[in-house]
Amino acid sequence: MREIDPKLLGNVFYSRLFLEAPELRSLFKPDMEPQYKKLLDMLSYVVVRLDRLDTVLDDVGALAERHTGYGVKPEHYELVGRALLWTLQTGLDRDWNPEVAEAWTAFYTAVATEMIQRGYPSEVRVGS
Repeated sequence: MREIDPKLLGNVFYSRLFLEAPELRSLFKPDMEPQYKKLLDMLSYVVVRLDRLDTVLDDVGALAERHTGYGVKPEHYELVGRALLWTLQTGLDRDWNPEVAEAWTAFYTAVATEMIQRGYPSEVRVGS
């Protein structure tokens, strides 16, 4: 997916997210292009470091603390996860299979759980 234009990937992801949860649009600046790049950068970062999940979780934990300040709520992580998995499935097309789906779902659940725990220490885990 590194070869996909960040604008295209970001547009697909955020369009899907805002279609399912239009109330989240207000959490973002009007110009979404910088956000598109951040999304692709983060996806690339985590894929390259999948063998070092502890490092990834530490980094996304710090990201979560910033997201809390932006108005992100624990329940938003499930919405983001659905939009992300849909985007990955759509983008990967034939390369998306049950094993890939299971791996990305498990990975996103771990990341979202860490982000919720760091951003909202008193909240329950995603999927609980």
